[in-house]
Amino acid sequence: MATNQEKIDILRQKLAEMKLGGGQKRIDKQHASGKYTARERLEKLFDLGTFTEISQFIQHRCTNFGMEKKEIPGDGVVIGYGMIHDRLVYAYAEDFTVEGGSLGEMHAHKICQVQEMALKMGAPIIGINDSGGARIQEGIDALSGFGSIFMNNTKASGVIPQISVIMGPCAGGAVYSPALTDFIFMVKNTSNMFITGPAVIKSVTAEEVSAEDLGGAVTHSSVSGVAHFACENEDDCIEKIKVLLDFLPSNNMEEAPIADIADDPNRQDEGLNSIIPDSSNIPYDMLDLIKSCVDTGEVYQVLENYALNIITCFARFDGQTVGIIANQPKFLAGCLDINASDKAARFIRFCDSFNIPIVTFVDVPGFLPGTTQEYGGIIRHGAKMLYAYCEATVPKVTIVVRKAYGGAYIGMCCRQLGADMVFAWPMAEIAVMGADGAANIIFKRDPDKEAKKQEYIKEFQTPYKAAEHGYVDCVIEPKETRPRIINALAMLYSKREERPAKKHGNMPL
Repeated sequence: MATNQEKIDILRQKLAEMKLGGGQKRIDKQHASGKYTARERLEKLFDLGTFTEISQFIQHRCTNFGMEKKEIPGDGVVIGYGMIHDRLVYAYAEDFTVEGGSLGEMHAHKICQVQEMALKMGAPIIGINDSGGARIQEGIDALSGFGSIFMNNTKASGVIPQISVIMGPCAGGAVYSPALTDFIFMVKNTSNMFITGPAVIKSVTAEEVSAEDLGGAVTHSSVSGVAHFACENEDDCIEKIKVLLDFLPSNNMEEAPIADIADDPNRQDEGLNSIIPDSSNIPYDMLDLIKSCVDTGEVYQVLENYALNIITCFARFDGQTVGIIANQPKFLAGCLDINASDKAARFIRFCDSFNIPIVTFVDVPGFLPGTTQEYGGIIRHGAKMLYAYCEATVPKVTIVVRKAYGGAYIGMCCRQLGADMVFAWPMAEIAVMGADGAANIIFKRDPDKEAKKQEYIKEFQTPYKAAEHGYVDCVIEPKETRPRIINALAMLYSKREERPAKKHGNMPL
């Protein structure tokens, strides 16, 4: 009979074997491809010494195709919890060194376990994907596991932040768990996502495409809009995840932590008075304007390389996290289009879910015209953005800095879409269309056309008509923008707004 010390030694040996995953040879291969192992990733992600692994001794139960003879340590996934910047976070990391990180019944069981723990405790969850996909030998049990994970993703949506990290292959049904989460991080050259891979595409459609071009980080962060962040390497990715978490609350019952930032809330920037060109047709960089207003000029862009005509980012005003939506005149003149509408709508809904106030900077000449947009359903996609703003009950502050025309003026959170405070700069143009074009229509047959046109432009190419009708609260000097926003957010801190009781609305998806 073994002594107690011998039993302890057995435990130590088992834990050591578990930490080796698929063995040193496979670990070396993982490192050679520019990737860390599952446990190394978790060690770098969490505060030193705080990660606690659970359910490490779970094994598969498959007896098909000789699987009963095969050991799969931890069933190819590491789960647990710990602290990131002193806040509780849950995580799972698929281990590619163990059976290619393939997902079987018990692998899925472990992921569901940590998802449910995160939901009960009201803490963010991070999923690190690096897997060959469903474990074919386990057949329908593997597919059932995916279904359970998807259900948990949906239950947790809007309750706790869910972050997916793609650090290797993620294909077939596996892609839908990340797609159901709030944010997706990818790593350039070492991660990819697709429903069907290059080989299948070639056999079915005869198209030839590389895995990187089909579903790499650059493709998904700039072309498809599936991935929110494309990172240079795994270290860069892990650091960016930590920065994102600092902006977010732990759950939907809390507010984002207030950061201690040394930036005067009353600071004014004289440069803003001259940032807008005198001609309303000349572009400028909206990011420069935003950075001059927010704390220390720090912004954290979401989908930075997708739908460049609109900016979505997190920033802080007097230490408080806000979500910013802004037209970008440098691209497509800041027009709204299909992709910009989708990008903004999803960001608005995330902010509203997690009690993050929304600040909107407006310089929009309209919706992008053309058959491509109409055939692609710009009406439906634009309606998503309208719906998201109308549905949001968090504090909403809107600043019209230049153009705000027609339906796009409405779409960028005007008073009727629930803006609590609307500011306008003196050079703002709030109208159905540009005053010059409108005058050409109204006075088309008037013999005194030119004089009346100039008079019309002088009266209507301003923010004052909107202010007269109560659609603008204050016309302000641009340099005052930062303290005005901070003052408005402080006033709106206790805002409570109810919506009619219903199961859920029918968003125009």
